Amino acid sequence: MKLGVYNAVLHDRTLPEALTVVRDLGLTGIELNSGGFLPAVHIPSFDAILESDAARDDFLALFEGTGVSIAGLNCNGNPLHPNRAIGEKHAEDIRRSIRLANRLGQHRVVTMSGLPGGEPGTTRPNWIVNAWNSAALDVLDYQWGIAVDFWRETDRLARELDVKVALELHPQNLVFNPADILKLVELSGATHVGVELDASHLFWQQMDPVAVVRALGPLVFHAAAKDVRINPAAAIYGVLDNRFRRLGADEVRTNLGGDEWANEWPKDAAWDFVALGKGHDTAFWTEFLRALHEVDPDMLVNIEHEDVELGRIEGLQVAAKVLLDADAALAESFAPGLAAGAKAH
Repeated sequence: MKLGVYNAVLHDRTLPEALTVVRDLGLTGIELNSGGFLPAVHIPSFDAILESDAARDDFLALFEGTGVSIAGLNCNGNPLHPNRAIGEKHAEDIRRSIRLANRLGQHRVVTMSGLPGGEPGTTRPNWIVNAWNSAALDVLDYQWGIAVDFWRETDRLARELDVKVALELHPQNLVFNPADILKLVELSGATHVGVELDASHLFWQQMDPVAVVRALGPLVFHAAAKDVRINPAAAIYGVLDNRFRRLGADEVRTNLGGDEWANEWPKDAAWDFVALGKGHDTAFWTEFLRALHEVDPDMLVNIEHEDVELGRIEGLQVAAKVLLDADAALAESFAPGLAAGAKAH
């Protein structure tokens, strides 16, 4: 498989320094953030690349001889946000990312479906978690109308530029499970919109990522390697644990667009994002890679590090060892003798 790192955790370093980190981990790809919730830190010449072949070539030259290549672009955000200052910016970031991918010879842009408000005139997104009442279905009907129009147009651009857009099945988005992506594709007629299979968000929703990969098949375009640990507090608070704390303006916090900010995680959370191996062992990740390999042997699988118990490099090292061991185990299962011989040398 083609294994790499999503670069957000390395935004404290220059791009050449980040490439060295990825190479030293034994990985070969870097997924570059290109807008949305986070800025395109490692693509400072973004605008120039869209217009100038020289700027594009200069940027691509930074990767030459490093052993690390670009492994997709990431533009996670909310392009359907009812606050136009947020939604329109994130939507344009997606369109720009598709154009940039085409310019760089890339074929994958990762993002999220987005989440509209619940009715005309509102400025806040409305996530329907469980539509047991008719009013909730009315909200969903309104939201799906907005989403289908946006993604039909975005799919047209992606198709023209030979780029596939991979939606992360992320809660607090309209599309957050397999049924939703199937619905979006059916209603929009999309051919270049599918899924970024991030196992972590499936774990805490109590899904089996391997089963999801096999259920969606060719709609899986891209993958993220991130683990989840279910904690004892889940027995009391459940996986919809909502005890987040609002961070003050005088505290370190991450802006999500406009005047929206990430909140502080509960201290004894029901579940946590953790490095690979801390939630599920190497045997699981081997089967995860196997399922992805069945869809596309050249699938891009990038580590996303959000384990707050581990430092930036430490967390990547832990995750990379598990992912590389899983990849080796997968290779061994395909050709035991060949893999053993390769290890001997």
